[in-house]
Amino acid sequence: MLLNIQPSLENEWIILEPLKEYHFEALYKVAKDPLIWEQHPNHDRYKKAIYAEFFKDSIESKGALVIIDKQNHEIIGSSRFKRLNKLEDAIEIGWSFLARKYWGGTYNKAMKTLMIEHAFQSIHKVVFYIGTENVRSQKAVEKLGGVKITSPTYPDIVKNEDDTLTYLISKYEWERIRDK
Repeated sequence: MLLNIQPSLENEWIILEPLKEYHFEALYKVAKDPLIWEQHPNHDRYKKAIYAEFFKDSIESKGALVIIDKQNHEIIGSSRFKRLNKLEDAIEIGWSFLARKYWGGTYNKAMKTLMIEHAFQSIHKVVFYIGTENVRSQKAVEKLGGVKITSPTYPDIVKNEDDTLTYLISKYEWERIRDK
């Protein structure tokens, strides 16, 4: 079964919907907060012109999702699936950001759990590429069960970039830990 990388998903906390052009302004209201990007390799993504390029890339990816608070129907962030070249059994989840008032675990976990569960219907590995300075995202992925991996173990998955760490969650490991 081929993975739909732009699904509509929901749980008790959030709704994930395919990102559309008309989401730009509402999503930029979230993205214009400089503190969201302070640990990110692209520190200035809060600037509208730079964010506009990011948004355009997100639309063109055909894997981007907008995150909506299920209680008040406000757009609170975005995330994205991306197929990995040469690997049919792995998918990347990334480019994720949330409004600061939604930080603290519940909403990030809700979003990533929906995306991981969706991915594991078709594949066996979920990959996260995280900037070395982005400690907040590293800790969040580790809380979900992500394990930092290296090139010798997974040469086709690991990015050999000095500023990027690679994390992996296998379907087997997810099924073992998800309900704990």
